[in-house]
Amino acid sequence: MTSQIIGRVLRSSTLGFAGACRLPEPDVPTFGMFAKAPIQRGTAEVIGLVYDVNIDDDLFARQVAVAEGLDETKIADQQKNRQVPVEFSVLAVGSKNRSGFSQTLPPQPPMTLEPIHKCAPDEIRAFTASLDFIRLVLAAVEVPADELLAAALKAAAEAQPASDREEFLVAAGRECARLLSRDLLRLDNLVRRLKV
Repeated sequence: MTSQIIGRVLRSSTLGFAGACRLPEPDVPTFGMFAKAPIQRGTAEVIGLVYDVNIDDDLFARQVAVAEGLDETKIADQQKNRQVPVEFSVLAVGSKNRSGFSQTLPPQPPMTLEPIHKCAPDEIRAFTASLDFIRLVLAAVEVPADELLAAALKAAAEAQPASDREEFLVAAGRECARLLSRDLLRLDNLVRRLKV
């Protein structure tokens, strides 16, 4: 089964990448989603977490927004039937090559216009079998790290078999406690976000 393409790379660095797409609303990438893009001529992939989704305006949306006498059916038609420009940012938290997953920054960023895929549940389970990526998220600057980590851990828990979800979140909570043992306020806030 091939994974769903959610966009194409606009710009990138080893810390992450930005992508763009024109998707109807249900398919817009979501905060905390696990995503991947090919690197090293397709022999490896960078794994990341979507941390910002930006829906830009365009000339037509501006004209509709200021139009007088526009009824709700026309607005609904434009929101549901018209493709909206979407840009999203992804924080790199690991990579995958022939030998398996690595939870460190990738060796290089993806090239522009490479496809960005949503990670499948089995890929999320395999990647999160180790929780070393938590350190990368907690250390990230200029991203809402705690909110992103909580959303990603919830997404990873959803990818687990139903009987293993609570066990996964407990293990993730323990790892967060180990890493944040000197910042109890931050740990408390993060654990509160993890509660279902």
